[in-house]
Amino acid sequence: MGICTAPPTAVRPPVGALHLPRIVRTLSLACAIAVVGGCGGPALPELKPDMPLAWQHASAANSPAPDLRSWWKAFNDPELDRLIEQALAGNLTVRQAELHIKAARTLARHTNSDFLPQLGLHTFAEPTPDSAASYFQLGFDAEWEFGFFGRATSQSRVTSADLGIAQSDMQAARVSVVAETARVYIEMRGEQQRLGLLEQLVANTRDKVALTKTRERLRMASPNDLARAQAEEASAQAALYEPQLAIDRCRRQLAVLLGRSEPEDTLVAAGAAPQLGDLRIDTAPADLLRTRPEIRRAENAVLKAAGAAGLARSDMFPHLGLGGSLTYSAKVIGHTKLNDADGIVSFGPVIDIPLFDWGARQAIYHARDAELSASVYAYRQAVLDGVAETETAMATLEQQRERAVLLRHGLGTVEQGVAANAALGGLGLADGFDRAASNIALVQARLEMAGAEQARCIAFIALYKAMGGAPLPSGSASSREDKDGDQGSLEPAGRDANRTSASKRNGVGR
Repeated sequence: MGICTAPPTAVRPPVGALHLPRIVRTLSLACAIAVVGGCGGPALPELKPDMPLAWQHASAANSPAPDLRSWWKAFNDPELDRLIEQALAGNLTVRQAELHIKAARTLARHTNSDFLPQLGLHTFAEPTPDSAASYFQLGFDAEWEFGFFGRATSQSRVTSADLGIAQSDMQAARVSVVAETARVYIEMRGEQQRLGLLEQLVANTRDKVALTKTRERLRMASPNDLARAQAEEASAQAALYEPQLAIDRCRRQLAVLLGRSEPEDTLVAAGAAPQLGDLRIDTAPADLLRTRPEIRRAENAVLKAAGAAGLARSDMFPHLGLGGSLTYSAKVIGHTKLNDADGIVSFGPVIDIPLFDWGARQAIYHARDAELSASVYAYRQAVLDGVAETETAMATLEQQRERAVLLRHGLGTVEQGVAANAALGGLGLADGFDRAASNIALVQARLEMAGAEQARCIAFIALYKAMGGAPLPSGSASSREDKDGDQGSLEPAGRDANRTSASKRNGVGR
């Protein structure tokens, strides 16, 4: 329930009857209303995320650290680089996110259109009260609502936050696509390598079965020994199906990531599995506030909630503006003493004052204020989740590295044993059965080593996905400037200080 005052149209002074003193008084009233109403919105909450000064599981290796925007190049695999480039260009999820950004940016460019002068045209026919005649009316209506009491600022925050959320979702999609493409590719190459080793294992177990049959005929082996050798061969053959299915699944997943219905034929041939050297991390925990899209999205959600709360608060105050109209009427039919055609101009303030609505507006404001407080907690939770996920990924990567080192040492020992058996065989001091057994042990050690290297590569991918590693979209610099222009107070306090202190104390950080 409210009171709306607008220029009267029932009284029709002659056209051009507006006097200069009236215009001056109207403009003076508008200026007084502007001073009373003000233009500023409610203050934004200050975000103070609880960030550690340094990573606990950061590697101390002296080798260079990958760039967050091209971290997958640490694998030195041109085929992987090509697939990621194609995935970023053709992935359907990324394309959807691009269109969401386009839509949000289009609306952001017109965020203040509601608070600019509006002009409309209307026509209608209306009879006189005594039904003696009917008049056709044509008119122009102009209205200019002022965005007082924080209404314009809050609306700008909402549209700016919508754009920021769309950009965060876009970057999250790119991070996910890059990480998934790298993970699936490495898994496919690892399964191809595993398939080749399993084929060698099948050949070695087949030789072992043949040698066991010979030894059984010579009464040097029992039927149980032959049965165990045959079971070992059957198990090795059955193991071939798992990597074959995994390779086909990975090729299908890569096709989906690239936005295609069929996988590439170039990925059928087995290729060398990517390898990682010793790497280090040169980012500080505070960098997550800038790079991790989930945190940036939560930050923009706070801005949007603040804008919604500001709009709800402004609805409890009057809507103020200026209005005017130019109406021309002409008699269509009938007889009356009034002129057959005439026009009228009206101009004055437009005031909509909420008086009594059973507390609905106040309830909406309190609800929006509660949602704002919840969004601040959600932001803090997003920061904690990002730090925990990154720390876990770092710890996993370090453990996989240590495991790979131990298995590499064990593989070297097995290779020495195979070489020793080959030398003894050349001297006639070892038979083929011993050499077959050592070859089987070598293949099994290589399988375990390949699995450890693949797990380390996947842990490396998980780490850079947790940190938000992906190339920035084109035009992101200007977009970020536009987005951050209205949320400077949302910048978490101490961000630069945390990053600087982490750099000085621990040797990490940019």
